[in-house]
Amino acid sequence: MFRWYQAKLKKAPLLTQSITTAVLFATGDVIAQQAVEKKGLDKHELARTGRMFAYGGIIFGPVATKWYTFLANRVSLSTTNRTIAARVAADQFVFAPINMTCFLSSMAYFEGSSVKDKLNKAWVPGMTNNFLLWPWVQAVNFKFVPLEHRVLVVNFVALGWNCYLSYLNSSGSAEEGTVDKIEAMEEKAESEFKKMEGKAEKEIRKSI
Repeated sequence: MFRWYQAKLKKAPLLTQSITTAVLFATGDVIAQQAVEKKGLDKHELARTGRMFAYGGIIFGPVATKWYTFLANRVSLSTTNRTIAARVAADQFVFAPINMTCFLSSMAYFEGSSVKDKLNKAWVPGMTNNFLLWPWVQAVNFKFVPLEHRVLVVNFVALGWNCYLSYLNSSGSAEEGTVDKIEAMEEKAESEFKKMEGKAEKEIRKSI
């Protein structure tokens, strides 16, 4: 299976990584709806899963592929550790805020809700949790993982993260009068996020 994936990567890297990203974004939403929000299959929002699939495949997958290629080709300092630090800094302080803004804005647009309201509610908590997880993941990714597999590594770690993003987007578009429900969901999502963070730290320690 992995050899088949590698062959597809060599033949059509952008398409392969875009499709992979779309599937994993959609999977993250399914986990969010079924494991975190406990909606049940009868109340599952297929349109929401579809939006996550589309964002992953049309926007994040292609952009992330090009971004990691840019970092590998253009960001290079005098030592390996300095190069990694510079790439992580660029990823977290340039790419991550732009991606969070694009994600929340596009979701709000396709839902027909207020882009401004969603950004005001969800951007800061989203970026706060981003900084708790992704700098460590990306440091290992840039140091040990070949360029062609970096989006794949991000996507698999991001299964839990996409679950969180889907929840974050959903709560960011909720109407007034659902505060108690949102807080309960937030506690569940926070618990899942901490578990995900703990697993990521263990994997990073093993890799180092």
